[in-house]
Amino acid sequence: MRSIARLPFKSVAQHLFNRTFSAEAHLPQSNVSKPRWSAWSKALLAAPPTILAGWIVLSDEPQRRARVAYNVPLRVIRDAVAVISVASDYKFSTSGLEGDSYAEALKQCHERSAFKLQKLCFANGGIYIKLGQHVAQLDYILPVEYVNTMRDYMLDKCPVSSYKDIAEVIQEDLGRKPEELFASIEQVPIASASLAQVHRAVSHDGRQLAVKVQHVGLRDTCAADTVIVEAFVKGLRWVFPDFNYQWLVDELKESVPKELDFKLEAANSKRCQANLNSKKSRVKGRVVVPAIEDGMVNHRVLVMEYVEGIKVTDRARIQELGFKPEKVAELVSRTFNEMIFIHGDVHCDPHAANLFLRKNPLDGQLQLVLLDHGLYRQISDSFRKSYALLWQSLIFADAEGIKKHSQAMNAGDMYPLFAGMLTNRPWDEVISKDIDHLYMSGDDQERKSIQQTSQMFAAQITQLLFKVPRVLLLLLKTNDCLRSVDLALGEPVNTFVITARECSRALTDIRNREQPGIRSKFKGKIDEWHVEYRVTLLRVASWWALKWAKWVGKTPNNRRKMREQHSSKLAAPLSAIGGDTVVAHA
Repeated sequence: MRSIARLPFKSVAQHLFNRTFSAEAHLPQSNVSKPRWSAWSKALLAAPPTILAGWIVLSDEPQRRARVAYNVPLRVIRDAVAVISVASDYKFSTSGLEGDSYAEALKQCHERSAFKLQKLCFANGGIYIKLGQHVAQLDYILPVEYVNTMRDYMLDKCPVSSYKDIAEVIQEDLGRKPEELFASIEQVPIASASLAQVHRAVSHDGRQLAVKVQHVGLRDTCAADTVIVEAFVKGLRWVFPDFNYQWLVDELKESVPKELDFKLEAANSKRCQANLNSKKSRVKGRVVVPAIEDGMVNHRVLVMEYVEGIKVTDRARIQELGFKPEKVAELVSRTFNEMIFIHGDVHCDPHAANLFLRKNPLDGQLQLVLLDHGLYRQISDSFRKSYALLWQSLIFADAEGIKKHSQAMNAGDMYPLFAGMLTNRPWDEVISKDIDHLYMSGDDQERKSIQQTSQMFAAQITQLLFKVPRVLLLLLKTNDCLRSVDLALGEPVNTFVITARECSRALTDIRNREQPGIRSKFKGKIDEWHVEYRVTLLRVASWWALKWAKWVGKTPNNRRKMREQHSSKLAAPLSAIGGDTVVAHA
């Protein structure tokens, strides 16, 4: 009995079953063909998971690699589904339609696809949200449905990481638990952005601190995400051959790795503070950069002084503090023009969430608080000189100067379009001799006209963005952010007044260094006086524009009617330089 009990009955039964019912059992043994490739196929199937398991288990950080191994394929699947869904929607929803039917179907496709893109960005997070924020700034290229959807969700509704994950990152980067580093730290973030979130803390000596912590896993998946996004963009180009956004991917490749290194952000912050407190600065004491806590900075964690303030676009709160909105716009414009033209070291992400205002605790005067110093560009003297000369030509309607300095930036014969991108004005207004030729009312009708014209020439704009120097792409983004703040707060022509002055100051500074001597300084003074004279005229025109708008409810020279003809005005010079391609798109 004991010997019978030890028999492997299950194995014996399986063997008998196979011998009895298997088709091969009734064939002569010599006729049975055994697949020789079965061992190799098993090895091939087993190799990838085995290699992946070894890559995870044998590493110093198995949890980190396991997270990458899980997230990357998941992102690829999400992207593939989104690309196929969007491409199919555009291909089939608009097929065979013409006229108004086509326009309505295309509009609905834009809305659906923008919502799909927003969901994709939130699901994948990190670099995808950064991409969505870029899309939100491209109102001169992309359909309004994409821009509005991204603006509604990407600027101040970003996903939040759990405090458990945040505490892990702090301990890994700074070597101690948050409870050991700080007397207290709030577990709920006071702000969350695309790459990081901020927690309020108190130091052991009682100082208020802001702890910026990167979302978990971003550095690990950054390279893979960039490759995936590039594939996404190429898929979009396959659907629409005229629209190539590879320049946006190239910019992400360069900027995102830098933004993910908070040590670089700390260095940018300190450099900005030094520039704005230098003898050259005309905003010294009026701009605050939160001080960095030395010894509490690493690649994913940045601890700094906590500074309270209100958003730069909050008109009601600004007036409650006793300040005039136009003075705020003037300070913002002066600060960033100085960064670009004087210091050549530019904060390239000045949207409203990164600009705060406060009363100076010492004298009660207005102070601008600059946050988020992750995205910077340092500009060479040669570029700074060309850019200053170009803006002087734009402000003073010098057509030959605009052409010359635009072509120096590789715009070629597309300089009318380039000038329109910089100023958001049609070519005939850019070169108009009216003193307020760059005036912007900022109303909905004007914005709609600008968007329609930009979409009409979207293919040409994309070509131009490939040709101009890379640094100019971020300056265009900076320009758009500042214009948006300026329109929300004060008289738009103030921007051009300040820009003219800072351009003149930059050119004088560069000339004095290139050609030192009395003659150079004298010529610089003459140029400054000439600019100041023209700036005075601009200020008078600005004052008159405001008064006129209040008295009759219209902008000077009946510009609203001119905006309705915006497309035809821009089309004229472009059709001359762009040949049949531009005419076809128009």
